[in-house]
Amino acid sequence: MATKRTGKASGARKAATSSSNPPKPFKKAPDSLEPFYEQLSTRHVYIAHIDGKPASFKRKIFSVPILMNIGVVLLFALRVWYIGPFYYLLLQSALGTANETTFVAKDLAWTQLASIIFRRGFTFMLDLILAVFVWPWPVEFCFGTTHGNPVGWRMQVGFRDKEIYVRRSRSWYSSTQNSTVTDNAAGGNGTTKMDLVNDDDARRLLVAHISQATSPLLTQQKTGYLTMDGNWDLDWNMMVLATHLVDKKELALEAFTSLTLLHHDDYGWLIADLKMLSAGGGPDGGSADDDIRRQQVFKFRDALSALGKEDLFYRWIEIIQFEATKPGGFGNAERQAEVAQQVRDVFQEKGVDFDRLWAESVGTDGLHGM
Repeated sequence: MATKRTGKASGARKAATSSSNPPKPFKKAPDSLEPFYEQLSTRHVYIAHIDGKPASFKRKIFSVPILMNIGVVLLFALRVWYIGPFYYLLLQSALGTANETTFVAKDLAWTQLASIIFRRGFTFMLDLILAVFVWPWPVEFCFGTTHGNPVGWRMQVGFRDKEIYVRRSRSWYSSTQNSTVTDNAAGGNGTTKMDLVNDDDARRLLVAHISQATSPLLTQQKTGYLTMDGNWDLDWNMMVLATHLVDKKELALEAFTSLTLLHHDDYGWLIADLKMLSAGGGPDGGSADDDIRRQQVFKFRDALSALGKEDLFYRWIEIIQFEATKPGGFGNAERQAEVAQQVRDVFQEKGVDFDRLWAESVGTDGLHGM
């Protein structure tokens, strides 16, 4: 009887929460996406986008990690071929067969003994590092099973002009999601999980991460393979799944154009409305200003590319994104002026006058609205 009452209470709770709406900029995921999100882990945030760069360009990009991993395998094989006989002799010596690696400590001067210990210790440490930290690279690249692997993804999907990329949040999300805070309502004796959707401060942190990862300057200017960083990793299995769902006509390709999914215990699977994010969290307004700013940024990027200084463009974006995620962001003119001066100094070190180049390429004194 007790079990049945618990089940009814749980069902009533779900019914109550299913009718409520999550706070902006989150919305309940549509049922049409269920074939995709039912396969996702509730411990991660997922970001999907479509990379429209030519297939030939993607082949060139993918050839770089292939060559790197082939080089690692060859160097590792060379190391095994070189050091293998030494370890074989050490094994024989340990089993009682004397050979050139066998030494009697009491017959050696302390300097000779120290030299032998140091050289062998260094050899053991070097090979341990290679086995633990370097060898897994090609293994995961070709045979990784936890979230798939790049080789398996390419073998199943191939190279396409329009490809779906799915990123998965790293430990920053799962660790924050599972952290606990004191529940004052329980008299300080209980703990509850941090609510990244309903809690204002936690939600702002989450939105900042998502905004940075979904920036058009990142998703449109970099091929999808290069969008991995310290906060996000590519989920190869989910990329294969999304592609197969589109190929089987179960989902439209456009459904993955700009898609952010995360799970909440009360609301179920949610999507982040990127238009709300770009408009500062509101449902309306700001879209026209965002378009103007985006056009200005692209003009500036083209001007830097013409000068062979495109690296400065990405450095500028990094500074802006980093400063925008700080508490307060660009909320006042003084802060904007400080960041602007920081940018000018970085450009000046590379021999570029930021203000002059901006005025010549964009035709304004500053970024629209700032």
